[in-house]
Amino acid sequence: MVGCLALEWVALAIWVGGMIVLSGAVIPAVFNTFGGQDSGGMFLTRAFEAYYRFVIGSGIVLCATLWYRRWSGDLIMEVGRSEMIVLAAMIIIAGLIIVVLHPQAAVLQAHAFATKDDAAKKTALEELFRILFPIRALSMLNLFLGIMLIGIKAKQSLDQGGRYQ
Repeated sequence: MVGCLALEWVALAIWVGGMIVLSGAVIPAVFNTFGGQDSGGMFLTRAFEAYYRFVIGSGIVLCATLWYRRWSGDLIMEVGRSEMIVLAAMIIIAGLIIVVLHPQAAVLQAHAFATKDDAAKKTALEELFRILFPIRALSMLNLFLGIMLIGIKAKQSLDQGGRYQ
């Protein structure tokens, strides 16, 4: 069980910490360092694609460890309904971003950056920004849910510590 819980905490740290680092440090650094919107945008697309691979791995680990804890029947490791709901919402949101929205954004970005005509480029960028808005909003919602899941798990740990001393 110690290994199971350690894996859960590491997976949550990757999921939540990765988004905090990307949104709080990488994005500002890229746009303050790179020479232009095109090169910075392409870099961020690749950075988020790498982050999404980590999210997929973290999601698999979180689902597997949650299943294991539930399957074990150990009362100390009991899986609460709120924990399952929050994790399910995180997985659904991540799936929507990774499978539907991000690929669309990548196609729109490639089209916008390949366009040379200023008017067409402006229109293509507007389309790109329209799809980036829900991606950002859902990513922030997922970050909030991840922090909420950390809180749920911390509360469970504290409750169990007081109950079994």
